[in-house]
Amino acid sequence: MIRDSASHRYGKLSITLRWLMLTLFVGVYACIEIKGLLPKGHALKGLFLGLHGLFGLSIFVLVWVRLLGRLTPLPPITPALPKWQAGVSHLMHLALYGLMIATPLLAWLMLSVGGKPMPWFEFSLPSPVAVNPNLAKQFKYWHELFGSTGYWLIGLHAAAGLLHHYWVRDNTLMRMLPSRSGNAVNQRQR
Repeated sequence: MIRDSASHRYGKLSITLRWLMLTLFVGVYACIEIKGLLPKGHALKGLFLGLHGLFGLSIFVLVWVRLLGRLTPLPPITPALPKWQAGVSHLMHLALYGLMIATPLLAWLMLSVGGKPMPWFEFSLPSPVAVNPNLAKQFKYWHELFGSTGYWLIGLHAAAGLLHHYWVRDNTLMRMLPSRSGNAVNQRQR
């Protein structure tokens, strides 16, 4: 699942999941920003909020597949990172995975204690807790805080990938890009 045996690249499924989840993140943030720009009572607010939730729960489902993939050996970064950079990279990935798990869980709890359903496609997730409007405000605060933190985490993650590609010139970014040809990685490393 994780590796392309012909090179030091992630496998097609891992690459597809990575870029699909990025697309879902763009959708999550775009929907909530557009909803915020619409005037109070606008008919499309509900649509954008619903799409925001749909995309967020889809990220939550797919993150577990990505975590399973992390159990297999990852393609190496060449040349190898200094230990401090590898440590920062691990912390960043831990924070991103935490974001992808905790933020949708907080949304589910926020809606549940607010007495609202948590829809996902044709399903509605059951409420794990009793209705409590005061607790709903606390879950909303944490959900929004994690969401705002996500802008920074995703931005730093993308910036690090570009820094490694254009400045450090290692294969960090190339091993997760869809290949245009069978030897795109080898061409980049020359």
